[in-house]
Amino acid sequence: MAFSIGNIFKGLTGGGKEVSVLGVDIGASSAKLVQLRASRGIAVLETYGEIALGPYGGQPIGKAVKLTPEKTAEALKDLIKESNVTTASVGVSIPFSSSLVSVIDLPPADAESLKRIVPIEARKYIPVAISEVSLDWFVIPKEEGTDSAFDQLQEKSVIRTKGQEVLLVAIHNATLKNYQEIMEKVGLTSSFFEIEIFSAMRSCVGHGLAPVLIVDLGASTTKMYMVERGVVRMTHLLSVGGQQVTETLGRSLDWDFEKAERVKREHGFIESTAYGADENARIHEALLSTLSRVFSEVNRVLLSYGQRYNKNVSNVVLTGGGSSLPGIKDIAKTSLNAEVIIADPFSHTEAPAFLGKVLSEIGPSFSVSVGLALRKLKHN
Repeated sequence: MAFSIGNIFKGLTGGGKEVSVLGVDIGASSAKLVQLRASRGIAVLETYGEIALGPYGGQPIGKAVKLTPEKTAEALKDLIKESNVTTASVGVSIPFSSSLVSVIDLPPADAESLKRIVPIEARKYIPVAISEVSLDWFVIPKEEGTDSAFDQLQEKSVIRTKGQEVLLVAIHNATLKNYQEIMEKVGLTSSFFEIEIFSAMRSCVGHGLAPVLIVDLGASTTKMYMVERGVVRMTHLLSVGGQQVTETLGRSLDWDFEKAERVKREHGFIESTAYGADENARIHEALLSTLSRVFSEVNRVLLSYGQRYNKNVSNVVLTGGGSSLPGIKDIAKTSLNAEVIIADPFSHTEAPAFLGKVLSEIGPSFSVSVGLALRKLKHN
């Protein structure tokens, strides 16, 4: 099995016979899948589905769980059945937390030399033996008419030699083996694995050159990826996610986790007629108390990147399940020092018109699985 970081934005291939492909994203609290088919160079949506993993670990819906390969496979089998999946050809995501993504500065070298140099340099960044991980790398093209981003650092006392930047990626072999085992138990043929960051990029970010910050609001963590010219420039992980939002809401209104999760998903920041003005205010305050920590960290990352590289980050793209929280876009707009966009990965696909509103609402949860399927189509 292989994973690759190249050709992130390469277009769909046209012509040839139509083949259905599957993208599977196993998150902390749920698993998602998307089945696409290429038709005349267009990605046609055939089916999609999501299943909560909490119940398979004896936990309520919305809780982050660590399941055994057997339990994960059981959940995926149920999801595949309910979604009426018709293909076994699949691309699988690898969690960002199980990988290392870093930009390293190397002397100019040809491709053959890099095959020797990168594994040696990687030892400085990877805390385990190189034999325990699978490596991949991508030479970052220099900007036309400018120096590379490393040369734009505001460190006037540091003289940097003209080298080349390389995007280094590593995944622990044990992680790959675990996901391979799950797919075998489910009966799927996994032709590639891809770190979720690259799948999300493919379905969430356009082809622009300006830096964009992708903020993935997950169940247990919030992941931030700074993307510029199609290349990951910086990553940041915050141990706050949707589960903490639900727990804070539950404590604030003395609700159990299930009720707090349901209210969060159904109403979010939108006032509900089921509650009085006081309760609506308390719900709003409880949700914001946790999300304000996330937004504060996002602003810190925006400021840090702007100061370090002397560049303005104008757009923040919200993705992940937490981005489907009703009313979150307006709250984010008033909290973040950038324009806020909610990811719409299904916009890259052709689907029946009557599904438009639903797909737009649930889209952020499917950014990774759509991105995986899009890549799978490219390589068929």
